[in-house]
Amino acid sequence: MSEVKVKKETNLSDPAEVETRIRELCHQFPHGITDQVIQNDMPHLEPQQRALAINKLLSLGQLDLLRNSSGLLYRMKDTQSASKMKGSDNQEKLVYQVIEDAGNKGIWSRDIRFKSNLPLTEINKILKNLESKKLIKAVKSVAASKKKVYMLYNLQPDRSVTGGAWYSDQDFESEFVEVLNQQCFKFLQSKAEAARESKQSPMVQRNSSFATSHEVWKYICELGISKVDLSMDDIETILNTLIYDGKVEMTIIAAKEGTVGSVDGQMKLYRGVNPILQPTGLVRTPCGLCPVFEDCHEGGEISPSNCVYMSEWLDF
Repeated sequence: MSEVKVKKETNLSDPAEVETRIRELCHQFPHGITDQVIQNDMPHLEPQQRALAINKLLSLGQLDLLRNSSGLLYRMKDTQSASKMKGSDNQEKLVYQVIEDAGNKGIWSRDIRFKSNLPLTEINKILKNLESKKLIKAVKSVAASKKKVYMLYNLQPDRSVTGGAWYSDQDFESEFVEVLNQQCFKFLQSKAEAARESKQSPMVQRNSSFATSHEVWKYICELGISKVDLSMDDIETILNTLIYDGKVEMTIIAAKEGTVGSVDGQMKLYRGVNPILQPTGLVRTPCGLCPVFEDCHEGGEISPSNCVYMSEWLDF
């Protein structure tokens, strides 16, 4: 039988117990609590007693006072961030906390304004000050090249912000991706050729022509053609493009836990394939592969005259 926890009644006549209970609530709700949360937990606590307890905790530097769309918010002070923000005013602390909550995905100045309810001119001034102290940094996002997101100075930006290995200074590295495509396909082709030359049974040849994404990743790393560290996910992204091009096929097999390259007891295997018949000329055109072919007509939202893919295909 599970142990039943009984909530201990707070002695409302003792200010120390009220302060202790407010600290417990803040630990229970790390993102912050409102006056309503305190009132629901201690319904018989007088507003004046609540205000005295909160002011005491604020003066001791144990609580942070925040403000959101629903009103005031109280949160336990982070000792590390408190030492960094020593000497800053409440508005600077508020902006810093909003940016800290955004994590490594960052936050736009417009969203900082919405969450802090501060004027934009004041926010811009605070952001410059925090940047000069090297507490935060501005990072350009590939999703919107003209906009910057702000995050803590020591954080590594998320892939959704930087674009990962495929972007350099906000520019898509198409040549680098093409080289990786060629080398991955070359590796799988050599694996398939080695399997054919083994002169074993067709089934054994087929099975031995497969390679794991870890094997492909190791091959690319040993080539040294990448200036950035590529992950297994990066290589699988490249292998997926080869699958879409009809050059590679993938199968999934069961694998023991702990096997290199396995995820949740499964492992992806890849092999290079050669088409038995070359595609006809019509299939090679954008229309032959277009998923909205039936909706395409002149005068419509999708039409041959404004088709970007057709224009690119004709411009060879």
